Amino acid sequence: MTVGIVGLGLIGGSFAKAYKLEKHNVYGFDSDESILSFAQVSGAIDGVLSDNSIAECDVIFLAVNPADAVAYLESIAPKIKKDTVVIDCCGVKRFVCSHCFPLAQKYGFIFVGGHPMAGSHKGGFKNSRDNLYRGASIILVPPVYDDPVLFGKIEELLKPAGFGHLTVSTAEKHDEMIAFSSQMAHVVSNAFIKSPAAREHKGFSAGSYKDLTRVAQLNADMWAQLCMENGDYLINELDVFIKEITRYKDALAEKNENKLKDLLEEGSRIKGELDN
Repeated sequence: MTVGIVGLGLIGGSFAKAYKLEKHNVYGFDSDESILSFAQVSGAIDGVLSDNSIAECDVIFLAVNPADAVAYLESIAPKIKKDTVVIDCCGVKRFVCSHCFPLAQKYGFIFVGGHPMAGSHKGGFKNSRDNLYRGASIILVPPVYDDPVLFGKIEELLKPAGFGHLTVSTAEKHDEMIAFSSQMAHVVSNAFIKSPAAREHKGFSAGSYKDLTRVAQLNADMWAQLCMENGDYLINELDVFIKEITRYKDALAEKNENKLKDLLEEGSRIKGELDN
């Protein structure tokens, strides 16, 4: 098949390498010409995604920030052939899908909201790899939910990436759950590391510190955009977190060991239930 990839960072670069590993034709685009050139020299892509190659693509991945994904698709929509499937890789779905579904309907191609649930705190093409998605899940927001032929086509197009599971969702449910499972984790980690004690942690920290701070170092431009686009759901999660963390603080201030023990046992029990 012929694949187009917009954005050759960690996500797009990993798609490029995975599809090239399976001997498919891959065309890429990145606003950074040095990355685009390196991707060609390294063999991750066969050439630049141009007006001509766009018209050849069976699937196009939009692996850039939400606003850039929408803007790029608007610019190339008339050039996409009718049976091409376009899949975005953004961390929010309501914003992207509300703009891209109408474009697909207008120009006759197929748009599917997508969110690969794989990544790393180390971004960029240099950290991309052909097995990033192997066994991972990808969340899909299709234009319709009752078309087995469409789902079969999507599954076949995604097969070279090696995903282990396809999760189908609505844009609204996706954004609600991602506010908890991803955006909250990044915000909490990023806030946690601002403690003055962080500058003196060496020799005093181990696995728990590493686990909690793994995603504190992030792409601020990207995460600010994602969080702002999903602000309503993220604020809801922050309200819950602030309420819960205040209960721990109050127990300490009251010197109420039993209350603190109950809170710790409650959290431990819920974690156990979820893992089982």
